[in-house]
Amino acid sequence: RIYGKLWGFLSGWMQIIIYGPAMIASLGAYLAILLSDFFGFPSKYNAILAIGTIVLVGILNLFSNRYGATFAIITTICKLVPVAALIIFGLFFGNESAFGQSLVHVHQSAGNFGVAILATLFAFDGWILVANLGGEIKNPRKLLPQAITLGILAVLVIYLLVSYGVYRSVPAEQIHRLGTSAIPYIANQAFGQVGGKILSIGIIISIVGCMNGKIMTFPRIMYAMAKRGQLPFSKTLSYLHPKSHTPIFSTVTELVIVTIMIIFSNADRLSELCIFTVYCFYVMAFVGVFLLRKRNPNQHRVFSTPLFPLTPILAIGGSLFVIVSEIMSDLPGVLTSFIFVAVGIPVFYYESKKYREQQAAADKEASLNDEND
Repeated sequence: RIYGKLWGFLSGWMQIIIYGPAMIASLGAYLAILLSDFFGFPSKYNAILAIGTIVLVGILNLFSNRYGATFAIITTICKLVPVAALIIFGLFFGNESAFGQSLVHVHQSAGNFGVAILATLFAFDGWILVANLGGEIKNPRKLLPQAITLGILAVLVIYLLVSYGVYRSVPAEQIHRLGTSAIPYIANQAFGQVGGKILSIGIIISIVGCMNGKIMTFPRIMYAMAKRGQLPFSKTLSYLHPKSHTPIFSTVTELVIVTIMIIFSNADRLSELCIFTVYCFYVMAFVGVFLLRKRNPNQHRVFSTPLFPLTPILAIGGSLFVIVSEIMSDLPGVLTSFIFVAVGIPVFYYESKKYREQQAAADKEASLNDEND
């Protein structure tokens, strides 16, 4: 409605080609690192572990929506255990000072600070997927803004408490040195070897649950676009299994893209690029608030942006900061992302032309049938 059909298509194209697959792939890659630490596997098997776990979760979602939804509920409950444990231990039993710590051996440039912020935004980015459930929610105009706002605030508070608990448990320098092994180390220090293993299992289940939610959601975006005839092989990608009601071929296609990303990239880069790409489109959405106000100044609004224009201005400024920081930090990766998004432009025009031709042929055939009748 704001920028036209092409940009609407590219928004969906970005989600199914870069954002969604990169997010799933990065979760799979992090999960593989934790599994390797837990079972003592060599790191050379991480890619196989990542692909294997993603395929297993994908197969679960192929059977029925009900299985995926039930699994999501179970993992959501399980993921609360390690979060609560880390918070409680840090608050009441941690011996370090959480504030005033600093790292000596890091590059303290503005660009790297922006990339660090970009990495943390990965934890908050599930809110965009809530909008995909709008058709299944009563009174979405009222409830969707509330769900998104309260959800982000809840995640913010929880992550602040988790971070505080972690820094109360282990000094910042040691966390930096441990890298991806920091959480298993803290778990063992806090709860002993057995307790640490149990907590590590909880964290693994948490990542699997998050991955399950993404695998449930993103293929349905591909399915919806294919159903409108916007993608190559739309007829195949829009197939819905008659019994399980799952988009079989869209799910398989998404998993193939994920597998390719795991083979040719690493978890950190994938998480940064998926957030960078989607934030480019977020900026357009934030600017769109001003455009809609200008085009429809007297329109009745069920929901109005609070503290306008300060809220969208802050959103635009913060988003541009992390976008520019990522460009400064990883220009080749950024250009690769832009190329994949740009590929969607000829796809849009080709599929739009083909759809118009098919519609014209169908109308002509219907007209001939009417004349014969």
